[in-house]
Amino acid sequence: RRLGARLSTGVAVFDTLLPLVCGQRIGLFAGSGVGKSSLLARFARGVAADVVVIALVGERGRELREFTERVLGPSGMARSVIVTATSDQSPLMRRLCALTAMAVAEHFRDQGLHVLLLVDSVTRFAEAHREVALAGGEEASLRGYPPSLSQAIMGLAERAGPGPEGSGDITAVFSVLVAGSDMEEPVADILRGVLDGHVVLDRRIAERGRFPAIDLLRSVSRSLPDAATEEENALIRDARALLGAYDRAEMMVQAGLYASGSDPMLDRAIRLWPGLDAFLAEPAPATGVNGSFERLRACLK
Repeated sequence: RRLGARLSTGVAVFDTLLPLVCGQRIGLFAGSGVGKSSLLARFARGVAADVVVIALVGERGRELREFTERVLGPSGMARSVIVTATSDQSPLMRRLCALTAMAVAEHFRDQGLHVLLLVDSVTRFAEAHREVALAGGEEASLRGYPPSLSQAIMGLAERAGPGPEGSGDITAVFSVLVAGSDMEEPVADILRGVLDGHVVLDRRIAERGRFPAIDLLRSVSRSLPDAATEEENALIRDARALLGAYDRAEMMVQAGLYASGSDPMLDRAIRLWPGLDAFLAEPAPATGVNGSFERLRACLK
């Protein structure tokens, strides 16, 4: 089946500029310590789904309890199934963790339920697969990864998405740990090619205290433009254009080299940037998607 209806996520930027729809598969690409796990927990608490299945692959044992009790909380745990394999377990167990979580998600999907699958992270799944493949005699390529990595990642990702007629859907969010923010490294490159969107978290944005630290200009939801109305798409294009104009001239503006009035588009971007930047960190209002677009419309005035 085709992708379904737009989902309310509890995060304003995903309700508007980067919409998530039923059956979509997106990736969160980021370095360590920039808020991937916190954003996944917000999805677990806020996305409209019947069941949430979470795969925690290769996490530190101490972090598992912290994630379930503090980050996820009682509201997130109430509808969640968590599959874990800690970093000290064998590569077979770590690889099996992601595959087991996918099988659990497929079970609920076949019962006609809408499932949200969160995998943290595909990078550790790939590292576990590399250990297994090298132990089996496969030669390394792709910066140390075996040739079978592409099939392993694509096989995992393709199992998510809209189900057959009469069944439910699996909406999937895969996190990818990118070393040194290298978006061209093998795991990120393979996964980006098979997903329906990618979200880039930027360390510079996190360092100035804005969470989620989404770099909107490098992030894409392939559910657009179908996931939004004509008016909503116009708002999205306007917001992206303003953020792009400010980004291109940011160093010049902060250095005091820009003369106001030289570029009407940039003048508007400078005036509206603080509100738009704050909007990217806002939770969605109680009125959901419509309320988020009303807030975006107000930011653009």
